[in-house]
Amino acid sequence: MEQQELRELENQCIQEHPPGCSAACPIHVDVRSMTAAVSRGDFTAALKILKKTLPFPGIISRVCDHPCQAVCKRREAGDAISIVALERACIDWAADIRERIPVLPAKDKRVIVVGGGLSGLTAAFDLAKKGFAVTVLEAGRHLGGSLWDFSEKELPREIISKDLAVLEKVGIEIRMGTVAGRDVSLDALRADCDALYLAPGQHPEGTFDLELNERGRISTDPVTFATSRDGVFAGGSLRQAPNEHSPIQSIADGRRAAISIDRYLQRVSLTAVRIGEGSQGTRLYTSMEGIEPLPAVPMEHPEQGFSAEEAKREAGRCIQCECMECVKVCEFLNAFHGYPKKYIREIYNNLSIVMGTRHANKLINSCSICGLCREVCPEDLHMGLVCKKAREALVKMGKMPPSAHDFPIRDMLFSNSEKCSLARHQPGTAASRFLFFPGCQLSASAPEHVKKVYGALTEKLPGGVGIMLRCCGAPADWSGRHGLFESTMDDFRRLWEEMGSPELIPGCSTCYEILKTHLPNARVTSLWEVFDRLGFPGAVKPEGSPKAIAVHDTCTTRHEEQIHKSVRNILERLGYGIEELPLTREKTECCGYGGMMFFANPELAKEVIRRRIEASPLDYVAYCAMCRDYFASRGKRTFHLLDLIFGLPEDEAATKKGPGYSYRHENRVRLKAAMLKELWGETMAEQREYETLRLGISPRIQELMDQRLILVEDLKAVIHFAETTGTKLLNRQTGRTMAHYKPASVTYWVEYTHEGGEFVIHNAYSHRMEVAEESKP
Repeated sequence: MEQQELRELENQCIQEHPPGCSAACPIHVDVRSMTAAVSRGDFTAALKILKKTLPFPGIISRVCDHPCQAVCKRREAGDAISIVALERACIDWAADIRERIPVLPAKDKRVIVVGGGLSGLTAAFDLAKKGFAVTVLEAGRHLGGSLWDFSEKELPREIISKDLAVLEKVGIEIRMGTVAGRDVSLDALRADCDALYLAPGQHPEGTFDLELNERGRISTDPVTFATSRDGVFAGGSLRQAPNEHSPIQSIADGRRAAISIDRYLQRVSLTAVRIGEGSQGTRLYTSMEGIEPLPAVPMEHPEQGFSAEEAKREAGRCIQCECMECVKVCEFLNAFHGYPKKYIREIYNNLSIVMGTRHANKLINSCSICGLCREVCPEDLHMGLVCKKAREALVKMGKMPPSAHDFPIRDMLFSNSEKCSLARHQPGTAASRFLFFPGCQLSASAPEHVKKVYGALTEKLPGGVGIMLRCCGAPADWSGRHGLFESTMDDFRRLWEEMGSPELIPGCSTCYEILKTHLPNARVTSLWEVFDRLGFPGAVKPEGSPKAIAVHDTCTTRHEEQIHKSVRNILERLGYGIEELPLTREKTECCGYGGMMFFANPELAKEVIRRRIEASPLDYVAYCAMCRDYFASRGKRTFHLLDLIFGLPEDEAATKKGPGYSYRHENRVRLKAAMLKELWGETMAEQREYETLRLGISPRIQELMDQRLILVEDLKAVIHFAETTGTKLLNRQTGRTMAHYKPASVTYWVEYTHEGGEFVIHNAYSHRMEVAEESKP
């Protein structure tokens, strides 16, 4: 993946965008963090947050014109948060903070600021902290400008004095009673400094012979505040019309002018990377679903402001605006304690590593690639595709660890081997109008259903119904093994074309999605659409009230509305009342199998299953074999739709556990053998020698093998290798033999004894280490 592509994807995630209140504030006060601290009763922490952006918090908390409140998201469910009143509460209830103001080492540059109002003083304060020598010229008798127009009740004079005391702490020189333009000319001022900022208040003495705009005011660059004269900048009232006066905007002007002056004196670009300055909108999306409308907390004594307890309750109304829509619904995104923008950065860094540990490999391989994130994302970001492309990149670089997907890839290859694969026309026909493709997982989980479905289709569909047993290649596609997936699809395409390119009827949702996507010229119709249209065996509607059942839609067909409809039509005909899960149809959740999550991160997959099966207390019905078996493995009563169609006893069908991995292999082999014998009167080839070995495996060992992804055929291969080559170790104390064998990328170890014609398994495990053979002299 190229850096530009990743950067574009990263930009789609809006979680780090500011909430509306902070975006609308011209100096971007972190209102969200401030209210969070107040809601905890930590007023001191809240005041520190304010002081990160506000140079004069006591003043602004009394006189701010609060553009933030006009865009407060809370207004959609009650009253806007009383942000300014909460800022005042921070001042009133915080502990006395005697913090040191950081000032950079002194620079040999001098700045003169004309005007002692909020704009000029903010510019002076910011520049002084950067180490510049700053002099403020004020025409009046005191600093603060129009602040003195507020009444004592609105803005007590001690508040002004206390806030402005910081100017002395950073070494600013103040000259009172000096009127620029009358007592000292612009030329003299400019000659006496390296940069000049003009913010003389509402009644300046002339226009300093600077270029004017169409409104008759000093013309300034809208971004940099630069005037027509080099090194001279203007802001505050010189940019604002008298009826536009805004205390917070004045502070913002001073701050932006200080940035420009700092850059000017350093001889760097005045315009680069300044998009985020000033009031603006935001792309941040915040859902209001489930937010209870609440009015503002009333003040018992409005003239005194909020009490500490009132402020806590008012701050508690803040909904702490954030997006996180995808994280709310995805256990994978939640498990790694971040959000897509953060994950995309980690993935990019992971792919950029030349040497060292790739810490994001687990993150990349844990995604189910199901696409639910995209369904709920306001910006249409699909983290599944990001992870899939990252897997492809790792495979291409040769950096994909074999432990991630070795087992499902081997399972796919086994399904497509001569032992399991089959492609035949219907007995007695030489052509196929239709081709039933049950998929490898339905064949492994419920081979008896495959035979019944095929019988039903041959009865209902004219023109011949062929059958193909194999895997569609999804494991190769999901794991990023593009070459292997392409070769798998080429084999499928060749067989399909040899059968006359019939209409495909997949019995698996993943197969449906793969075939529809990668065989665009094929006609693909799901089994459920066919049964919905033609009817199905066992469709007897029971008497009495319909039994309620919850439908779990398959994530790979989340956009196939016709499949959703057909499944529900079938259930209604079978006499079931349908309950929709909270996340259903196009917003359905993955069962934990998609993207091979269970093999890369089994603990996460278990959480995904737990979350899904707890969504409703009703019995579930799934139309994917893996969804059904995964839910049942965790104790959830779950039917496969075919269980209901073919009328299996409900308790047996809902509670049966899916077969273990070894038996899934055996089921595929037996299905092929049975169909060859029953339909075409043929038998399969002889088993290889090691396959005839008899093993004694207890339920405990079988469970252990399933946890460790070890198959019976793996154990047979190890024992056969050990017994025929003598490569084994005998523990004389226990009488048990230990042997290992590496048929591919995984080394298998088996501890066994030979008893009464069978090999009894006592332990088995596997690893991805290389076992070095001792060199002979």
